[in-house]
Amino acid sequence: MTTAFEAVLGGDFGDSLEIGLPTGAITLGSFNLSASWAPDFWGLYRRQSEAQRAPLLGEVWAQRAVRLSLVQQVATAYFHLRALEEQLSIARQTLKLRQESVGLTRTLESAGSVPLADLRQAEESEYTASVQIPQIEQQIQQEENAIQFLLGRNPGPVAPSNTNALRPTPKDLPVGIPSQLLERRPDILQSEQELIAANARIGVARAQFFPQLAISASGGVGGIDFSNIFDPEGRLIYALGSLTQPIFEGGKLRGQLQLSEETKKEMLLNYEKTIAGAFRDVSDALIAATKQRSTREQQEKLVTAAQDAARLARLRYEGGRTSYLEVLTTDSNLFAAQLALVNLREGEAQSLVQLYGALGGGWQ
Repeated sequence: MTTAFEAVLGGDFGDSLEIGLPTGAITLGSFNLSASWAPDFWGLYRRQSEAQRAPLLGEVWAQRAVRLSLVQQVATAYFHLRALEEQLSIARQTLKLRQESVGLTRTLESAGSVPLADLRQAEESEYTASVQIPQIEQQIQQEENAIQFLLGRNPGPVAPSNTNALRPTPKDLPVGIPSQLLERRPDILQSEQELIAANARIGVARAQFFPQLAISASGGVGGIDFSNIFDPEGRLIYALGSLTQPIFEGGKLRGQLQLSEETKKEMLLNYEKTIAGAFRDVSDALIAATKQRSTREQQEKLVTAAQDAARLARLRYEGGRTSYLEVLTTDSNLFAAQLALVNLREGEAQSLVQLYGALGGGWQ
């Protein structure tokens, strides 16, 4: 029985079928190269690249803004920690003095020189100082944990690196800040890149109104076998060009252009707002640094006067020329003045942190 396959091949193959390529079968070989080019006559691709590059640079400045904010937070927490440690030292010194006063008053009361009320007032003053110590110690430990958290570490104590962190600051702060210093502020530079990107998108929207030209070319060599694929007669070179022009867009292109222009206006207003805010931040920081220094200097004079008043009151009390109420009053005033001085020193240091951030990382 002859199968259809055998009929097509034109022969009877019996029980076996053998198929092979005929002698002189065609073997094709080729080597091709192609290239395309789209001339950027209207700046479409250039503007698209600019619109994509500007946000990337803006993200870089945003990252620096985060780092600057982290530095400010660490410095703020550190100065607060140093202030708490000074308050703790003052509280311990005050407690020691009041314990001595309690001992003296108890001796005088036993001798009948002073009434029992003076002893109770002295003890009350002692307990007032002692109760503040654990409260300050709690704040210190919590502030240390906060600093370790900002540094990405586990909770634990922070070793003091500068015991004079809250001492008077240098007086060579800048009176007038040059505008170029504000160019270092990350928020201004980020806002500037946003404005550049918005302006570039306007160029992209305008370029889409014009026709776009694309040119492609291809060339190659080939033959019936690999030995003659580089035969000059087998060369093939051709080029194609296409020109596209948007016709019916239903106002889409005009809407995109209008949106880009309005976005640019918004970014421009935001840029101007950022610059104005930067100048205000610098001015506020300079005012704070100047006034905090002046207040701190006056408070130092107050502490000196309170120390002398407390010393004289103790001498009069020991000589029996005044009541313990005067000692208690002057001692309380001194303690409050000393704590207030520490707070003012911290405020002065914090004003420098504020100025550091306002200038984008210092004023040198």
